[in-house]
Amino acid sequence: MDETHVGVNLQEVVVPPVEGVAGGGTGYGWSDGGLHGTNCFTGVVDPTKVPTTDLLHVWYMPSTTNVGQQEMPHSLEPISLLAARNERESAQIALRPKVSWGGGGGVAGVVQIHCMDLCSSSGDRLVVGQSITLRRVVPILGVPDALVPLDLPLTQISLLPGETTSIWVSVDVPAGQPPGQYEGQLFITALKADAESLTHCVAKTEKYEMYREVQNSFEALESVDGKPVEEVVGIAKSVAMTLQKVLLSPMFCELSLENGSGDMMDEDTLTNMSVRVKLSVTVWDFTLPITPSLPAVFGVSETVIEDRFGVQHGSEEWYDALDQHFKWLLQYKISPFFCRWGDSMRVLTYTCPWPADHPKSDEYYSDPRLAAYAVSCAPVLSCDDAAKDSLRKEVEILRSKDHWSKAYFYLWDEPLNTEQYESIRSMSIEIKAYAPNARVLTTYYCGPSDAPLAPSPFEAFVKVPKYLRPHTQIFCTSEWVLGNREDLAKDIISELQPENGEEWWTYVCMGPSDPQPNWHLGMRGTQHRAVMWRVWKEGGTGFLYWGANCYEKAMVASAEIRFRRGLPPGDGVLYYPGEVFLSSLHQPVASARLERLLSGLQDIEYLRLYSSRYGREEGLALLEKTGVYLSPERYTLDHIPIDVMRAEIYRTCRS
Repeated sequence: MDETHVGVNLQEVVVPPVEGVAGGGTGYGWSDGGLHGTNCFTGVVDPTKVPTTDLLHVWYMPSTTNVGQQEMPHSLEPISLLAARNERESAQIALRPKVSWGGGGGVAGVVQIHCMDLCSSSGDRLVVGQSITLRRVVPILGVPDALVPLDLPLTQISLLPGETTSIWVSVDVPAGQPPGQYEGQLFITALKADAESLTHCVAKTEKYEMYREVQNSFEALESVDGKPVEEVVGIAKSVAMTLQKVLLSPMFCELSLENGSGDMMDEDTLTNMSVRVKLSVTVWDFTLPITPSLPAVFGVSETVIEDRFGVQHGSEEWYDALDQHFKWLLQYKISPFFCRWGDSMRVLTYTCPWPADHPKSDEYYSDPRLAAYAVSCAPVLSCDDAAKDSLRKEVEILRSKDHWSKAYFYLWDEPLNTEQYESIRSMSIEIKAYAPNARVLTTYYCGPSDAPLAPSPFEAFVKVPKYLRPHTQIFCTSEWVLGNREDLAKDIISELQPENGEEWWTYVCMGPSDPQPNWHLGMRGTQHRAVMWRVWKEGGTGFLYWGANCYEKAMVASAEIRFRRGLPPGDGVLYYPGEVFLSSLHQPVASARLERLLSGLQDIEYLRLYSSRYGREEGLALLEKTGVYLSPERYTLDHIPIDVMRAEIYRTCRS
């Protein structure tokens, strides 16, 4: 996991070609051009006298590209994004040294990145640190995946000779953001090795930009009169974050001491010395729904959290840890559930760790970002009277709430024989004695092995709903079973009774494998994003993923992440503990795969909008006409068709 190379002079190492893993991505070609530029300069390179463009390659890459360490440079183009309100759009900025300019320890040099607000012609803003975030892409098993947060608005990173580093830029558009064209830029500047150079590489105009941040913060505080308490708290937290970053900035310290005077570069000099990356975002007047249209329920292992963070089950620290994970995952339009595994694949699942009569319960279940929630069924692990009483009390309270329509019970994972199927039936009967309209979800990839339901395995698989009816309402099947035969989805759906509330959901896990869509490490970015394209095209009404944090057991938060043996790398792990990368980072670190999952869920909202205007058949035709997705083994390997499809939806639906 450690991306540094202590005691190694990388300029003297002959780096071999780097091959991709599984789908491979597009960024694993080899060229040694990055190491030959050192002959262009003699002696020590002074980055304060040499334009950064002479020292560093900078270029833009889309969010679906796996930018490997041997990704070779492209020409720098402006970044142009299209986003709805309540949507996150991302891109990448790739950096590769042309020469070394100091830093020691095998480092080619240090660069400073200064990110500016994005502004519209009407004066509206997308603010750095709130709507705009930067994260460094860190390799996992050699594959670019972990997105480690960077300080804003000013950050420094070190670069290694002959290696490409990627910065993940995300723009979160608030639901109330005025539509329009927002423009801004990032300044990328090579620094001297000494810390003092930081204060001399930034223009006076940028220092006044920091003062503007302070001024805007005070203006925001002055506008809180009459606003709801929740909004005031949000404004106060935002102001505190901005002020803290300003006060900790070396730029601000110097400016305070010198009262704005000093020997600093003027704006023309900064323009000549820095690389400017232009960033524009078109915000249109469509707002993605706060409650996702497609419930995507994802498991979070409570035992992994307990072990790695050293929290005792049921303690105050335990509740805090689960609460942090729940709130963090909601930003990805995911409906989390916590889980603990019992014997024979029975599983205890719950979305809220507090009981239904606790105030936190309503806070969780009523959150509009939550599309579905799992209700704890204590008899899954223990069938004593206390467990049954707990279940009855829980159900009686929840069924009286408006949010009860979101509830489901997930009792068993992938039953294999009649005994396990009978266990699901008996638990369902008990639940429905308290709430006849309760929904039970069952995942499966086959019928009972000891009671064939049909002559062939697939026919038996299709007959499972008849076998489990009326004890299951959400029939959740593995995409692995379908293989590349998406037409088989019609056979599954034809067996269901939607008039009785039956639904078809799907899931991925160990399979399907390359080239079909999944979230394994090393698959292409479009392959990650295509998981949700497949769900929408096949007609699924929900999606389940067994685990987002199911890495190997460790007893220390900062311990190296190890994927579980027997599983494809990345399976069951969509985010990492922040402490693995920085001891002070006490929050989860997203994977690029998780970001692409979010993009796929957002694509579904775009396709639903288009289909609501022109019909589902036209939506399917658009998906195929643009070349985005045709079948499980035929989808775009390039990002351009995605932009074409989104732009077409924007063009036709904006009126």
